[in-house]
Amino acid sequence: MKKKFLLLFAVAISLTIVLSGCLPGDGTYTSSKPAGFFWGIWHGWIAPVSLVIGIFNKNIRIYEVNNTGWWYDFGFYIAIIGGFGGISLIRKNKGKS
Repeated sequence: MKKKFLLLFAVAISLTIVLSGCLPGDGTYTSSKPAGFFWGIWHGWIAPVSLVIGIFNKNIRIYEVNNTGWWYDFGFYIAIIGGFGGISLIRKNKGKS
């Protein structure tokens, strides 16, 4: 049991480090090359990681400032609602039958 926990913890930390290369505000996007719809979805999914890393690094944000506008916003909100709010919508109440 302890080995499973350590392995899961190591995988989670490794994924966090690898995925942090795609955080909003890292300088990848400019006004001539803005983040689009699919990057909005990605940034919505990794928003909790961005929040924690943003506490320690002032350049990292939850939301990419250099974006395509409405389409980026749409993708971002789809990911936030679908990734976090969608869980409660499909979860069944075990107390009711």
